[in-house]
Amino acid sequence: MEYDLVIIGGASAGFSAGIYAARAGLNAIILDEGMGGGQAATSPWIENYPGYEGIGGMDLMMKMKEHAEKNLPVEVGVHVESVNQSDGVFTINAGSRTFQSKSVIFATGAKYKKIGVPGEEKLTGRGVSYCATCDGAFFRGKNVAVIGGGNNGLTEALHLKHVGADVTLIHRRDVLRAEQVLQDQLVKEDIKMLLNQDTQEILGDDMVTGIRMLNKTTGEVEDHEFQGVFISVGEIPNTELAVSLGAELQDSGYIKVDTKLRTNVKMVYAAGDVTGGLRQVITAAAEGAIAAMSAYDDVKRPYWV
Repeated sequence: MEYDLVIIGGASAGFSAGIYAARAGLNAIILDEGMGGGQAATSPWIENYPGYEGIGGMDLMMKMKEHAEKNLPVEVGVHVESVNQSDGVFTINAGSRTFQSKSVIFATGAKYKKIGVPGEEKLTGRGVSYCATCDGAFFRGKNVAVIGGGNNGLTEALHLKHVGADVTLIHRRDVLRAEQVLQDQLVKEDIKMLLNQDTQEILGDDMVTGIRMLNKTTGEVEDHEFQGVFISVGEIPNTELAVSLGAELQDSGYIKVDTKLRTNVKMVYAAGDVTGGLRQVITAAAEGAIAAMSAYDDVKRPYWV
């Protein structure tokens, strides 16, 4: 069956794109390799999505999924292996199944880089977080660590300071990699720093209680008490499929799009965390809507000439 639009990725961007596409009259389908929801589904609590003073990440994503399913097919557990284009038709290969479409939206998201130490996986959502904008307010008045020394790490540390957390920045090198203006702001805000420290383990049984670190200057292993750990060592956008079609990337590694979420490849769009930016549920949903309407314009009233 040939679709007007195949949306690859089932989280806030993909669900929003599907709702808008179907309501506009496009024959569309959403394919997600997981169970739907993406990174947002792993967030224990979300307080910055309008209309909900507080809601679990999984609950919010399942509400979006249910809404989308009332408008178009949403298939989960579908791993897309390749996307090819020939004579204006996209062929999406997913194991033994094949989908054909006039257009494609990549809402494939990004995954947080992990530091790979004991306790990280077990305590994710129990004091370990990868997003200060998402979870910072829960740590107001608490002693937290930010692991990272680049722009993202310092930005996360400053955000946590501004929401009222007691912040310590931890970096494995003896100098920070962030822009000087951010380093100056860190000093101005009197944020503590532990440099040349290699994180060995995140401590805690049910909740984070601290970090075990190797002091690379002295060679000593020391335990430091913290109630929260924010890991900010970067993200890896899931761009492989889009790149295989010739989509251009930004210098940061995210898919390059215009204001209508079009990529440089005709009839190919991208939305959500895979495009970078604020990387929040609300902005991903907004991008999904824009990408879907751009696809509608191009399928029904060809924009491309």
